[in-house]
Amino acid sequence: MPKSPATSLGFGLGVRPVHYEALLGERKGSVSWLEALTENYLLPGGRPLHYLERLRAEYPIVLHGVSLSIGSTDPLNESYLREVKALADRIEPTWVSDHLCWTGVDGVNLHDLMPLPFTETALRHVVSRIAAVQERLGQRLVLENVSSYVSFSSSDMTEWEFLREIAERADCKLLLDVNNVYVSSVNHGFDPMTYLRGLPVERVQQFHLAGHRNMGDYLIDTHDEPVCEAVWQLFHAAVERFGPVATMIERDDNIPELDELLTELERARNITQAAQMSKSAA
Repeated sequence: MPKSPATSLGFGLGVRPVHYEALLGERKGSVSWLEALTENYLLPGGRPLHYLERLRAEYPIVLHGVSLSIGSTDPLNESYLREVKALADRIEPTWVSDHLCWTGVDGVNLHDLMPLPFTETALRHVVSRIAAVQERLGQRLVLENVSSYVSFSSSDMTEWEFLREIAERADCKLLLDVNNVYVSSVNHGFDPMTYLRGLPVERVQQFHLAGHRNMGDYLIDTHDEPVCEAVWQLFHAAVERFGPVATMIERDDNIPELDELLTELERARNITQAAQMSKSAA
């Protein structure tokens, strides 16, 4: 299995069509890397792929998918995996990521990232599927923790214990979505710091930062708002524990001008520097 990059990619953004021209023109070089949503570029041609190939010439690219459904009991979607492999061969991303979840069953796509029961049976099932996906792609998979709003009564371990076991047994990497940790901690009443301390440092490959919506009794992960103060604070703690791994801002709706996102990204840089300084001084 190919090794992961020895050093962090730095600070990046998710690729959004409204920012294509700016990232290739007047704001070229304003970020260190870009994350592309895999499903937007699976066609063999067209405008999106044209721009992705142009962006690839200027920035390191990672692919981030939402359709792997690694936790489903349906067979792996071999057609989808072939398309992802073809795109990866064409774009040569630094890594390929998706979500630790299921998105459908019995051939029905729910178009959502559904949580898993944290059981030994589910763990063995997911580990075997990760091994199959990594073999087909020819590279190590990076899996993201999802936000959740319900939990399974059958779970016999915590989410962070489940994630740790997945990463170790499957020999995969983790994409730590700091916002998702915070959202789930509020929704389920656990300590987000306990979550961070429960993950293996050497397995965390990337951070996501995003906004959410406060519904009063619960939070919804919406990616349509700026990063909130509580998530910035948790990000500081994450950098202290895991180091300055590749960090990016996600914005999927209510997308602002690029400069607004770059301002948020600058705050991520500043927090990272401050967290490293406080860790070295400890």
